[in-house]
Amino acid sequence: MDLISNLTLGFSVALSLSALMYCGLGVTLGMLIGVLPGIGPLATVGMLLPLTFYAAPTDAIIMLAGIYYGSMYGGSTASILLNLPGTAGAAVACIDGYPMARQGRAGVALFMTTIASFFGGIVGIVILAAFAPALARVALSFGSPEYFSLMVVGLLAAALVGDGSPSRSLAMVVLGLLLGIVGTDVNSGVRRFTGGLPELSDGVNLVILTTGLFGISEVILNAGRIKRGSVRPVDVSWRSMLPTADDWRRSVLPSLRGVSVGSVLGILPGTGAALSTFVAYALEKRVARDPSRFGKGAIEGVVAPEAANNAAAQAAFIPTLSLGIPGDAIVAIMLGALIIHGIVPGPRLVVDQPELFWGLTVSFFIGNVMLLILNLPLIGLWVRILSIPYGLLYPAILVFICIGVYSINNSAFDVLMALVFGVAGFAMRLMRFSPAPLLLGLVLGPLIETNLRRSLLLSRGDPAVFVERPLSAAILAIGLAIVVWVVVSALRRRKPAQT
Repeated sequence: MDLISNLTLGFSVALSLSALMYCGLGVTLGMLIGVLPGIGPLATVGMLLPLTFYAAPTDAIIMLAGIYYGSMYGGSTASILLNLPGTAGAAVACIDGYPMARQGRAGVALFMTTIASFFGGIVGIVILAAFAPALARVALSFGSPEYFSLMVVGLLAAALVGDGSPSRSLAMVVLGLLLGIVGTDVNSGVRRFTGGLPELSDGVNLVILTTGLFGISEVILNAGRIKRGSVRPVDVSWRSMLPTADDWRRSVLPSLRGVSVGSVLGILPGTGAALSTFVAYALEKRVARDPSRFGKGAIEGVVAPEAANNAAAQAAFIPTLSLGIPGDAIVAIMLGALIIHGIVPGPRLVVDQPELFWGLTVSFFIGNVMLLILNLPLIGLWVRILSIPYGLLYPAILVFICIGVYSINNSAFDVLMALVFGVAGFAMRLMRFSPAPLLLGLVLGPLIETNLRRSLLLSRGDPAVFVERPLSAAILAIGLAIVVWVVVSALRRRKPAQT
């Protein structure tokens, strides 16, 4: 009965005229900005934060949250249609979503990502409403050793994301870790591997790297292959967008597994939604009967990461609201917005500010319904992008990339870096190296280093701390099991080949 009364309170807050207006504005801006390369939700939330100073605290956080999970919806659009992820979490959607678009199934891919995003978001809301206190206590039990072990297992999973051999994927992970070292050392304040360039003091920007490796490399790859004035025929009827019975059958279990991964990882502070997409994709590739389908337009490789992405986006608010610990950088900005309004997130928030907590929770549901209504009719419009002649489309893509990248720091150096990564991505694709594990290595590299140093400081340099703590040891055991599984599978495949 308490849950029903709390949800009733939440609906009374979220259905107010001001809350509906801010929610609609937030999800619309988030969806549109998620499509654009280079800008992303982090910059948008930061830019629009001053606008919320004059709004009520509940309306302000509802709008900022709408931008956050709205961008998760829109981020997959450019990934599927143009191989150009608007956000880091949408990078995995390129792997199978773009091949589906090349096969003339862009409408189906966008339809299924919308449904998977809605499903993941709704499940994340249910978990947030029903299990926030209990799950917050679980997240609180994670210390530096547990986080280090979790990141290591995440990198091992990244080795399974690549389209090629595990050794190639591991090489990409190591390259990502090396790129993650670039920048200022958090502990000593010393600049490392910047080459004397002050622009690299904050490290390699993930958005710049992503747009270069995926977007610019795609333009370079197709520049000499496509005839001038060629137009790809695209069917934008509703019938063409509806998935087949086989698509629905293949999507049910991957969506459930993606939601499970996103809900668990979204709760853990600092992991963010991007990690859940990589792990969900790696999991689907390992449980698939025919892993060779992945990277060539497998519907499972699209719906699982999208469901995980949106479930993690909702679940990320659990540690923020219950413990005052942000799930990622975007939620950290929202945490700052709450503090500016005089609200201190923590265990007392649900008791002291029930209108805000339950109003925000119910607004997630309303916002996801709004996004579902907005996205489905717009699929035909997005798919028509593929009908634009490539002679016009690809120069426009480069212009938008340059504008988006330049707007991050108002620096021409960032544009130059994106071009360099574009050339590097083109070379990787020629040598059949998948860039997806590199992205995860870059994201997790600084986190692994921070938690490794912190763990060793607390244990006075004793590395046994990672196996003495039961939860950390269990996570490392899972990682060891993954390695054994990969090695045994490779040996089994090699034996028939030798005979």
